[in-house]
Amino acid sequence: MKGEEFWRGVVSGERRGVVGSLLLLFLKGLSLPYALLLRLRSWGYASGLLRSRRLNYPVISVGNLAVGGTGKTPMAELIARYLLSRGVRVVLLSRGYGGSYSGSSSIVSDGKSIFMTAAEAGDEPYLLARELPGLMVVVGRDRHMAGLLAQRELHPDCFLLDDGFQHLRVQRELNILLLDCRSPLGNGWTLPAGPLREPLSAMGRADLIVLTRCEAGGAVSDVGPAGIPVLSAMHKLSGVVPLDGGPCLSFSTLYGERVMAFAGIAQPERFFSALTEAGLNLAGILSLPDHALYDDRTIAGIVRIFRSTGATCLVTTGKDAVKLEPRRRQLGRVWVAKLEIVLENSTLLMSMVDEVTARKVQTGE
Repeated sequence: MKGEEFWRGVVSGERRGVVGSLLLLFLKGLSLPYALLLRLRSWGYASGLLRSRRLNYPVISVGNLAVGGTGKTPMAELIARYLLSRGVRVVLLSRGYGGSYSGSSSIVSDGKSIFMTAAEAGDEPYLLARELPGLMVVVGRDRHMAGLLAQRELHPDCFLLDDGFQHLRVQRELNILLLDCRSPLGNGWTLPAGPLREPLSAMGRADLIVLTRCEAGGAVSDVGPAGIPVLSAMHKLSGVVPLDGGPCLSFSTLYGERVMAFAGIAQPERFFSALTEAGLNLAGILSLPDHALYDDRTIAGIVRIFRSTGATCLVTTGKDAVKLEPRRRQLGRVWVAKLEIVLENSTLLMSMVDEVTARKVQTGE
């Protein structure tokens, strides 16, 4: 995490001085050709020079423009839960980032049974398959091929494309772009001189922009091209659940405890701050790399810090928890903080989702 923190300090301008300024100048030199290649790629798909393929059923894409956590998983869960409640058969298409599966595509869940572990499928696909009975999940590096597998085997009504904003090979009927309200566009530069995966012009592909991690009642920032609607959303930790499972309990359940928190997510410091704001007494914290693998060495490190701080229980994220089930006995009392995304105005989003899922898509293939 130290390398990432150093980089963020440089590109944000927080790390000042000669070294920081020279490094940022060097990174900008690398960003220019990278941004040009991305513009050419986007133009290639828009012009038809590069082929974008269509699936037989409507596709709703949820993605972001900047690296780091913007809440794609809770947003995908919110949309999937809504569609499932209306009797829509939904297939989540995911790359399965962080998973060990290396084949072309595979079914994680048919909505009834889960066929892969979190280590194989990736933590987010497995988490959504476990949290949402009825949700069908397919992983694959090529999500068009994954969608074709789902069409043959699972017979969905629609697709939910996870982290799909840059996956231009699959056409979509609704393109949702998530931006972090605290720093929607970073410093405006693409990688490696800034946090953007694509140049700002890519925002024009969005049908809806959702600013996440906003403050309650705060004004919506003026971002994005004219004509694209913008919604605000808050991330909220709603309580804790035992790692073994059970109902979601209030954070007050852990008041009086000395808590050690750990997380292997993008920007884990935000998770730790949210736990403190919820009233927990953090005796120790441990930041792990995003999509961390919980091997023997990592578990031993958690246990060592737990004992050295005099903590009485552990708290982690749902994304981490799905990989910890085989480690229950080694870790002892582990609580999982439940994350929700709350839209300030959900009517527009859900009406757009309803409109899209009512369509019949003609593939022409």
